[in-house]
Amino acid sequence: MTGIQAGTEAAEAASGAPQVPAIELDGVVKEYLAHGEVVQAVKGVTLAIAEGEFFSLLGPSGCGKTTTMRMVAGFEEPTRGVVRLHGQDVTNVPPNKRDVNMVFQSYALFPHMSVWENVAFGLRRRKVAEAEIKRRVGEMLEIVDLVGREKRRPREMSGGQQQRVALARALVNRPRALLLDEPLGALDLKLRQAMQIELKRIQREVGITFVYVTHDQSEALTMSDRIAVMNDGLVEQLASPREIYERPATAFVAGFIGTSNLLSGAVDRVESGCAVLKLGEHGRVLVAEASRQAGDPISVTVRPEKITISTEEPSGDISAVRGTVSEVVYLGLYNSYAVRLADGAEVTVFQQNALDSTSTAERGDAVWLSWQPHHSYAIGS
Repeated sequence: MTGIQAGTEAAEAASGAPQVPAIELDGVVKEYLAHGEVVQAVKGVTLAIAEGEFFSLLGPSGCGKTTTMRMVAGFEEPTRGVVRLHGQDVTNVPPNKRDVNMVFQSYALFPHMSVWENVAFGLRRRKVAEAEIKRRVGEMLEIVDLVGREKRRPREMSGGQQQRVALARALVNRPRALLLDEPLGALDLKLRQAMQIELKRIQREVGITFVYVTHDQSEALTMSDRIAVMNDGLVEQLASPREIYERPATAFVAGFIGTSNLLSGAVDRVESGCAVLKLGEHGRVLVAEASRQAGDPISVTVRPEKITISTEEPSGDISAVRGTVSEVVYLGLYNSYAVRLADGAEVTVFQQNALDSTSTAERGDAVWLSWQPHHSYAIGS
């Protein structure tokens, strides 16, 4: 729990009433007319984003996440449904009348202006007093770690520095929420990873609501307090990063967030509170799922890093399946094994490299895969 969330809950407990969400979407639908047919880009999204929360909309291209954000910003009007900002209905309110700012992937900095002038631009348009502009711009440049670079032009700066200027320009106006549409997409991998940490630090320091759109699951997991995973215009799961990774609600979420193995079949029996799924002559998958009965269909997901690979048959009350290694890939921190089971299913296993960086098995080896029952997670009802 973040300090902001803890403070929010304490305030709610003291007042006896829940705090009004910073952003609410209630049954929001967006339809377009394409080639004479009605296409739904967003299909009835309902969610609430808390004050001071770092909230991410995550999903593949075309899933509706950017359209959803644009409806929050006011650049798109919902076909049906309601958008509220801090309890006020803003569904038909134009963007310039909403107390939110937006940062785009392109940054849209003024090339002929210095860093200082870019950040001060919005304040000058609002005719804020010069002394106040000087104070607020100085504070914001300190927060984004650009002190000493005030006189530089955007072309004289790296991509990461330009992104910080765009952030400072948006935040200096003190919006109650900041919307970020894939702002790190133009950066290289190493800089993007560094900026993820910086963005979270900046968000904590300024203490306002951030809504972040991305197709990159590692970005969302790194920065977010909560994530809404979208697919085909719908929210498939809304939860904390840990909950989404460890307990995906659907097969799509399990596959989209990181790497996951999906095993399906029918429950053979239930024993000691675990549903047992038989795989092959000797294979078994144990799921800590007491609600299932013998004969029920079941789909189970297990993460590659939870699995142990061995040439020896494991013992004990654990999941254990037999297979043949079809591929081994060295990835520095770990080896990735592809193991084909007797029924043709392929399971991915990640094994962290030891000091000697040796492999447990080689391509063509017969192996056993094992994992604890609580690492098998049943998807769906």
